[in-house]
Amino acid sequence: MDLNKTYWQWIWLIGLAFIWGSSFILIKRGLNSYSPEQVAAYRMLFASILLIPIAYKNRKKVTRKNFIFLLEVAFIGNAIPSYLFAMGQTHISSSLAGILNSITPIATLIIGLILFKTKTGIFNILGLLLGLLGSIGLIYSSSSGVDGDLIYSLLVVLAGIMYAFNLNTIKYMLKDMGGLALTSIAFAITLPFSIIFLSFVGFEPIKNIEIAKESLFYIFLLATFSSAIAVVGFNILVKFTSAVFASSVTYVIPVFAIAWGLLDGEIILWTQIIWLIVIVLGITLVNKK
Repeated sequence: MDLNKTYWQWIWLIGLAFIWGSSFILIKRGLNSYSPEQVAAYRMLFASILLIPIAYKNRKKVTRKNFIFLLEVAFIGNAIPSYLFAMGQTHISSSLAGILNSITPIATLIIGLILFKTKTGIFNILGLLLGLLGSIGLIYSSSSGVDGDLIYSLLVVLAGIMYAFNLNTIKYMLKDMGGLALTSIAFAITLPFSIIFLSFVGFEPIKNIEIAKESLFYIFLLATFSSAIAVVGFNILVKFTSAVFASSVTYVIPVFAIAWGLLDGEIILWTQIIWLIVIVLGITLVNKK
């Protein structure tokens, strides 16, 4: 596989979208036996253990200056959104959660514009407005559909906003730290908290005990691929292409989330698809130079 070649770059990008797009159905499977708190804590625990060797190797990159931002990445960018996604999916479908996640790029751009004075032009402003319109329409349509519950949809939206804030923190406050070192250290920070949290909420399944091992295995897959391997793969893609190209993975993630949902018998509303298209058009204008 030669990532200097364009077609391999696209294959790599679609592979990342497949992994991240599959995370929502894996969360759903984990919730079959475990509570949202347990799913989130186990996800962080498994990912932290997997990345500890890399974090240890890069431990000297942690300084007094960047530690507060690493804490933000650990909790605002990883731990809390993991819980919000799991809690949201107790009342909404995995496919809807994947669609709502498409709000993240627009939120990233808005936060960058407000807090970090990101330079922008007229087409970018139009794109932001169009994306914001799509986001509002998506949230509204989700609250009235057969899968919809406004409060739990907003939990997923909040997780996306946290991701957006985290991406801006990484871009502007931790730009000198490599992505692999940053990710591994952030997950390592959450390790003791995951263990303590699980000791309070319990390690044992709360329902459907007969399939608990299967549910735990799905959570392990979620942590391994969506929280560890995919991040490494994303950093590799950025190295061979550009951040703009790599960020286009967000266009494809909902496609796989919807596909998994349909295979699992979930119902997708046409209005949700339409608003998703509006968001993608907005993001396209935002990236226009």
